[in-house]
Amino acid sequence: MTSKPDFTPYAGPAGGWGSLRSVAEILPREGNVVNVSRELLRQNKTDGFACVSCAWAKPANAHPAEFCENGAKATAWELTSHRADGKFFTGHKVADLLGWRDYDLEQQGRLTEPLRYHAASDRYLPIPWATAFAEIGAELNMLDPQSVVFYASGRASLETSYMYGLLARMYGNNNLPDSSNMCHETTSVALKTRIGVPVGTTKLEDFEHCDAIFFFGQNVGSNAPRLLHPLRSAVKRGCTIVTFNPLVERGLERFTDPQNPFEMATRGETRISAQYHQVRAGGDIAVLMGMCKYTIEADDRTGDVLDHEFIAEHCHGFDDFAAAARATTWESIEAASGLPADDIRAAAEVYASAKRVIGIYGMGLTQHVHGIENVEMIVNLLLLRGNIGREGAGVCPVRGHSNVQGQRTVGISEKPELVPLDKLKTQFGFEPPRTKGLNTVEACEGVLDGSVKAFIGLGGNFLRAVPDSGQVEPAWRKQRLTVHVATKLNRGHLVPGEVSYILPCLGRTEKDVQATGPQSVSVEDSTSCIHGSVGEREPASPHLLSEAAIVAGIAEATLTPNPKLPWAEWVGDYSKVRDAIAETYPHFFADFNAKLFTPGGFYKGNKARDRHFETASGKAEFAVPKMLDAAGFADAPGLMRLITLRSNDQFNTTVYGYYDRFRGVKGTRDVLFISPADMAVHGLKEGDIVSLRTEYGDGVERRLGGLRVTPYSLPTGCIGTYYPEANVLIPLAHHAEQSFVLAAKSVPVRIERE
Repeated sequence: MTSKPDFTPYAGPAGGWGSLRSVAEILPREGNVVNVSRELLRQNKTDGFACVSCAWAKPANAHPAEFCENGAKATAWELTSHRADGKFFTGHKVADLLGWRDYDLEQQGRLTEPLRYHAASDRYLPIPWATAFAEIGAELNMLDPQSVVFYASGRASLETSYMYGLLARMYGNNNLPDSSNMCHETTSVALKTRIGVPVGTTKLEDFEHCDAIFFFGQNVGSNAPRLLHPLRSAVKRGCTIVTFNPLVERGLERFTDPQNPFEMATRGETRISAQYHQVRAGGDIAVLMGMCKYTIEADDRTGDVLDHEFIAEHCHGFDDFAAAARATTWESIEAASGLPADDIRAAAEVYASAKRVIGIYGMGLTQHVHGIENVEMIVNLLLLRGNIGREGAGVCPVRGHSNVQGQRTVGISEKPELVPLDKLKTQFGFEPPRTKGLNTVEACEGVLDGSVKAFIGLGGNFLRAVPDSGQVEPAWRKQRLTVHVATKLNRGHLVPGEVSYILPCLGRTEKDVQATGPQSVSVEDSTSCIHGSVGEREPASPHLLSEAAIVAGIAEATLTPNPKLPWAEWVGDYSKVRDAIAETYPHFFADFNAKLFTPGGFYKGNKARDRHFETASGKAEFAVPKMLDAAGFADAPGLMRLITLRSNDQFNTTVYGYYDRFRGVKGTRDVLFISPADMAVHGLKEGDIVSLRTEYGDGVERRLGGLRVTPYSLPTGCIGTYYPEANVLIPLAHHAEQSFVLAAKSVPVRIERE
């Protein structure tokens, strides 16, 4: 941390000495250097614990240090020696804490005991667990079940997530939004429709066989740095990587492997992207249509570019899509993408000459109004040459939180058609609700109109993560009940409902000892592999309960006893929860307990990978986009496309520090990244302080001020600033069609001087 912001461009690569220095800086700050250092050697190992940060795959043959910079920060953050105990809360009013920065709140350390908000003193005060559960149960039983939201952050284990879904459904609703609603629900909708599965089709070993990799809208250096190792290895053996991203991100430019002594000693680097194209925000549909157009027209000339056998046997809708691609003009493609046609053709030449291709993408594709079309176009491109269901090829969405994909697998979904409700009915002897539940956007709308009366949060920082925070936060206090299961204090806890509780839980690195002894849990990674995880550190407080125990405590205090669901027995032995999961989902989890600690995880299977497409036609579906621009709004003079960004020093809403090393920003997050060309157009100079104002036409004033103008390489008309601070600018209605994911990568704003 610095008292004066510093803006010095960073010339180094991703990884390397910069990464090591960043890790070395956080360890003493968290005050638990020895324990953290020991645990890092167990991180993402077969007999260790699954990282609490991202969901990238965990290899069977792990590196000596199988963690990245942000993964190390997440572990240090969880194992901190700092404590936010009863004394801390007695000494601080909630109103005062609400003015603190996100970083400073979480830096107070681990929560140590259950807390209840007391409005008279404006403080959270300790409360016994039994009392907390009884009061929460009593409150829930006074409410209409349809007015209660059960949110899951993406961090909870498969065991806890399964229990949580049962709690909500036995209570009487499918109001189970999760962090997928804010990021990759677009993936789940688009892939399910087009290839019959809601997840990617690649496995980690595909990176050993691919000839080309195409990146769209994913910042690997900050958001999934362990992926840099297979990328480096792929490049070393001759794989070509082509990147489309509005910002030049260091991790996709060059990488120094911190575990390679020669590279570290010589400061050697591996160039990651052979081509790097700065597509305009919202321009990916156009880019992909251009690549498809080139590929189809090349085949028109030679007859040997497309995989005709694959298309004939496994695909539906090719003729309509091919006709649309041929009819799309290069002039329209250039206008929508912001790129020269020759650049897109150069990328397409790589695709057309590669036998095995992986398409990787992140929220740069999913968080647009027409995000569904973005993902569909990735599928279209891959289908043209049979790159679904082939070794070394496939679609690879990079998921965020460590078990966000797994939660969906075991029933965390607001969509009843995605959950085997008839099986649950038979298994547990109750009638599951069949009405669609609330997603994140609908839950926020319910808070605004008063129809949502209670919020139960299984981890996360929901109120900070949602769009339109300037509208949602004032309405949040009108709820009758808010309950937060958490490890550390965050801003969402400081906007209490009439009755509010903070329930502190064990972290994944900590011992979880129950009636039958130490317990293990499980998570699913981005490649559909299931991993066991076991903590070994002493808990931060003797008063902590596991997430599973907290869910069971609420359930027992709220629900009528059910002899087919022995909550206490499940808490005493998590293997019984896994047995129940296997009974509900036998096609994914047969012999769950026996396979729990399989090196590299056990693969749950993927029918599309086997070229079995469970779609309406029984084949993979080509999709014809109705537009080339994913932004969902028209250009106008002075109107800019805002891209919300994460710092190199954060993960989701958790801010580990104030040094975005790769972008050269230290000591502040109040920054507007803008191209020098746009600075000239707006008459701005570096260091000017400006505001952003959303132009949406709904009569609501949305503004974010105090931003320092900072030149950065961006396409003209595009600007960037940090998430979650920028969420105040994103209207709730500005979301991806069909998936309702906030459209945070192309927000219509204007720049105003202060």
